[in-house]
Amino acid sequence: MTPTGLFVPLITPFDASGGVATDALEALGHQVLDAGATGLVALGTTGEPAALTDTERRTVVDVAAAICRDRGAPLLVGAATAEALAALGDRPEVTAALTVVPPFVRPGEAGVVAHFRALAAGSPVPLIVYDVPQRTGQHLSAATLRELAAIPGVVGVKHAPGVVTADTVALLADPPRDFAILGGDDAFVAPVLALGAHGGVLASAHCATPDFVRLIGAWRDADPAVARQLGHRLSRLSAALFAGPNPTVLKGVLHAQGRIPTPDVRLPLLPAARPLVTAALAQLTA
Repeated sequence: MTPTGLFVPLITPFDASGGVATDALEALGHQVLDAGATGLVALGTTGEPAALTDTERRTVVDVAAAICRDRGAPLLVGAATAEALAALGDRPEVTAALTVVPPFVRPGEAGVVAHFRALAAGSPVPLIVYDVPQRTGQHLSAATLRELAAIPGVVGVKHAPGVVTADTVALLADPPRDFAILGGDDAFVAPVLALGAHGGVLASAHCATPDFVRLIGAWRDADPAVARQLGHRLSRLSAALFAGPNPTVLKGVLHAQGRIPTPDVRLPLLPAARPLVTAALAQLTA
């Protein structure tokens, strides 16, 4: 399976008691699929997985898997260790794991390739490399991404370098066969799609989901006039939604829309300042 289209990395909504609001999570999943998203992501960065207990993480995956099973939609799950990957083996709804480049240790590009080769060899599901150097501290060149693409069981990359880089251009100018390149920087996804990306993993698509679907489709169908118009507007929306640490502003917006019971996040995150939420809501109605 080569993942293409729009994947929405679900937030983890919390109720007034501080627990996972499973009804709201289920509703969000169905809403974005109803609006045209291809699939869902559970336990991505947007879902605050490090702040959840083991039981809560299982609950989040249970809810997302039930939605995708009901809808026949693909599910990606954040999993970065051999143990976490092994736990996905009895979940047929999971089409791939979203596996982050090892953070903090900065193993070098050869170390990253060896790490993914070892994980893929023992994983019951395919891997999508989560390339996000702003968080990991590890840059990956286009040459290294091609090495990763050649590993059996590695089927794509969530490419989130923070800007459109020379390596982005080099990779998309001659993309590896049967390897999905998914934009992962919401504000910059339009130019990445214009260069030939196969879709995106976009937290901003909790909001204005149909427009993000149209943006991906417009570049796929070679309709640049529509794509540019949508891209300009959605880039501004994404910038507003990421004006505070992810997913603080997004949760504030979803709460203001009545879609989740609280805007709460867990430490070390703090709720978004009200002006940031107001600015993002203004972009939604612009």
